[in-house]
Amino acid sequence: MKEQAEQRLTAVFFDVDDTMYDLLEPTRLALREVLELPETFDYEQAFHQIRHYSDVLSDEAKLSDRNPGEEELSAMRTRRYILAMRRFGLELSQGQAEELQARYEARQKEIAPFTGAVELMKQLQDGGMQVGLITNGEQKHQFRKIQTLGLDKVVPADRIFISGSVGIAKPSPGIFHYVNQQTGTSPEECVYIGDSWRNDVVGAIAAGWNMIWYNYRAVAQESDRMPLRTVASFEELREVLGELSLI
Repeated sequence: MKEQAEQRLTAVFFDVDDTMYDLLEPTRLALREVLELPETFDYEQAFHQIRHYSDVLSDEAKLSDRNPGEEELSAMRTRRYILAMRRFGLELSQGQAEELQARYEARQKEIAPFTGAVELMKQLQDGGMQVGLITNGEQKHQFRKIQTLGLDKVVPADRIFISGSVGIAKPSPGIFHYVNQQTGTSPEECVYIGDSWRNDVVGAIAAGWNMIWYNYRAVAQESDRMPLRTVASFEELREVLGELSLI
């Protein structure tokens, strides 16, 4: 990866969920509102379990590689809550799981980008960088979040890549290769910034991209693949991008 960093970098792409905004907060609020859990409950661990089962169930049904119907999506989303909360000794009814998803979606309408995120994207663009998004999920659902965050006003439509429309999901390197084809870039020219080791780090490195791991939750790495850099805040990310002469 160090050799790649010496190449001329021309494009910076970001993940969306838990990279551009705090995905834990709407999850935490939904769990508190529906299950009336105490403040001492380990919401962050529950969040990781919900994401884990979301990935597992999505992979099993290939949901992120396409735009599935609402019924199929709903079944996956409620099932992930049932499986995740079982790890904490809580048996949810179907109704509770459905209410959790409804509350979660309602809270997602209130999400906001991390401080400095939008400003950094604009600064990169002002410096001549291509800036875009690569995110897993169903097209309409992910684009609603992008609109709520105001990122559609910053990132050109032709640089927003959502796996459900592309037909390939992270961690497959195929989605990164597709982005290269569509943007006229090479892997060595591109930087990808994301939080998920499984989807972002593994996928981007396999595609030959320069990977910056946005590990603001301080989770352990899951393999010996090494990102170019690891950062824990957008302030630190700005410093790293400055060192790379991107801003």
